[in-house]
Amino acid sequence: MGSRKLSLFSRGLATAGVLSAVVAYGASSAAAATGGVPSIAKLVPAAIKAKGTLTVAADASYAPDEFIGPNGHTVIGMDADLSAALAKVMGLKVTISNVTFDNIIPAMLAGRFMMGASSFTDTKAREKQVTFVDYANVGESFYTLSRGGTKIKSIADICGLTVSVESGTTEQTDAKTQSGKCVKAGKKPVNVAVFPTQNQANLAVSSRRAQLGFADTPVAAYQVKQSHGNFKLVGAAYAPSPYGLAIAKSTKLAPAVKAALLYLIKNGTYGRIFKKWGVQSIAIPASKVKINGAIS
Repeated sequence: MGSRKLSLFSRGLATAGVLSAVVAYGASSAAAATGGVPSIAKLVPAAIKAKGTLTVAADASYAPDEFIGPNGHTVIGMDADLSAALAKVMGLKVTISNVTFDNIIPAMLAGRFMMGASSFTDTKAREKQVTFVDYANVGESFYTLSRGGTKIKSIADICGLTVSVESGTTEQTDAKTQSGKCVKAGKKPVNVAVFPTQNQANLAVSSRRAQLGFADTPVAAYQVKQSHGNFKLVGAAYAPSPYGLAIAKSTKLAPAVKAALLYLIKNGTYGRIFKKWGVQSIAIPASKVKINGAIS
């Protein structure tokens, strides 16, 4: 993950419990569509235009990108705001559902959602399943306890340590890959502690069940900021890669999403959203917006 998540979709789609919340995104953002930007709205396939709503899935445990708001059920964050803005430009309403990360792409393949906006790393493996519109560039970072934590300089130093990660993420894959390198070098393997949500991975660090947490850089930085001094970042950021909005291939919606994203970059909305959530460092220029721009 030079950014988040790299599930290989080994986990099947659960028939129950996949959705913990389905919410319209904010009264203003989900207000009746006004037709959007005509040149972009005309790119929206007729079947989606007829439905009038962009259905989006996000794993709301990955603040500040996507998480549950103060009311206990609405999905908020950078990806939620961006999804609402994209929908408005395309002349659509939007609903954002909280879905466990490993289940998002299977749910999209089953036709339950048109888009996944959940800190996905655009990878070549995932591009076989869905189409991506790249919208950010993100690395991975480690965090540890400020007092009694662990000192490392890079991912090469995590041999023999317990590292907590969220299930299905690129961090899980990268930590296990590094563990193999450790063993090959005659060192102790990495104990990769895998949790269903990022919140549980964070708790493992605070409760000292793990010496390090490993997440996308903006997510790790946010956890440090919210920890009131309990956590600190440690070591160098690792493997910058593109974040992509995952689009169900069957929808043929990717060209409209790309056009809407370029419009939001040009008119400043994109920059304001990233600034609002403190993730300006991962923003990209219009020239970097690509369909299926995976680098690995």
